[in-house]
Amino acid sequence: PRVELAWAMKAHQHAQVYFNLISSVDPKFLHLTKVDERIYREFRESFRELRVDVLEPEELKSEAAK
Repeated sequence: PRVELAWAMKAHQHAQVYFNLISSVDPKFLHLTKVDERIYREFRESFRELRVDVLEPEELKSEAAK
């Protein structure tokens, strides 16, 4: 139980740091990995019309979205 608690506490600390980072930097200047641009480019090739600013769960579940 102590190891699990220590792991959970460490994970929480990492999550707080990550959240603070992504919340305080303008997303267009934020690069989390060396392949961010490639990931985004390939995402957009697959999901050209998907609006990521507002995601509607029902739209994602529609037949057209599938």
